[in-house]
Amino acid sequence: MPARNAIVISASRRTDIPAFHLPWFMQGIEDGAFAVEHPFSRKIRHVPATIPPVQAIVFWSKNYGPFLAGGFGERLAKLGYGLFFQFTINPEDALLEPRVPPLAERLAQLRGLAARFGAEAVNWRLDPICAYRLGETGRIRDNLGGTARIADAAAAAGIRRCTTSFLDLYAKVRRRAAGRPGVSFVDPPPEAKIETLLALEALLAGRGIALFTCCEGELLGRLPASSTVRAGACIPSEHLVALYGGRLSFARDPGQRRAQGCLCRVSQDIGSYDRQRCGHGCLYCYAAAQ
Repeated sequence: MPARNAIVISASRRTDIPAFHLPWFMQGIEDGAFAVEHPFSRKIRHVPATIPPVQAIVFWSKNYGPFLAGGFGERLAKLGYGLFFQFTINPEDALLEPRVPPLAERLAQLRGLAARFGAEAVNWRLDPICAYRLGETGRIRDNLGGTARIADAAAAAGIRRCTTSFLDLYAKVRRRAAGRPGVSFVDPPPEAKIETLLALEALLAGRGIALFTCCEGELLGRLPASSTVRAGACIPSEHLVALYGGRLSFARDPGQRRAQGCLCRVSQDIGSYDRQRCGHGCLYCYAAAQ
């Protein structure tokens, strides 16, 4: 009988576990399983947390300060878990991200992750790219000012990958913005988005960083043939096997936005929109409750 594939835990697309829910997470590791609520049916299922079958954990966060300060990564690595870090670092914008740490702190965390666990285990996310207007006739702004500073820090830390996407204007996002008088998100035309991607590609290429997109298949098809921008897999099982060995499924995750170009491999997401709420308060968030 062929060996079964191991499991990748995603922690988590639905909330920020490294910033806000590490005690809960470590309790699940100790208990050997996570009780996970389905985001729509509300049914509870139990996801294994032991080795085996778990081989790797992919963390998602905007603030790895508590994770680093508490030595949680070292504890998990000592237990045998392969670790990979999706780290969203956008330029400072108090309107869009009112409760993330100052940029200098986040860049220090980026250096800390790369130094402790290897730059190849860290992916910088510049995500999402937002366009918005203040006032009915105000000029359109974006959240990309200061990107070069982040790119410089990432390159100095040895990080060679950046993932980006454009804001998806879900109804929940529009309602949240409507609650802020004078603020409205804008969906730029494809031509403007392509111009942004190409400018970002050039900025990063000069620093040895490759640009990948998340769920932007239509835009990728419009890029010039000379562009090196590619679709990325945020759960990168092939890369995890290269880092940590073992046997993982390389099948695409049917629960993600495959039609939009998502290349994520199968994983088990253990977070909850409601049970483990995120405290960052980002104006563009599709996951947080109103």
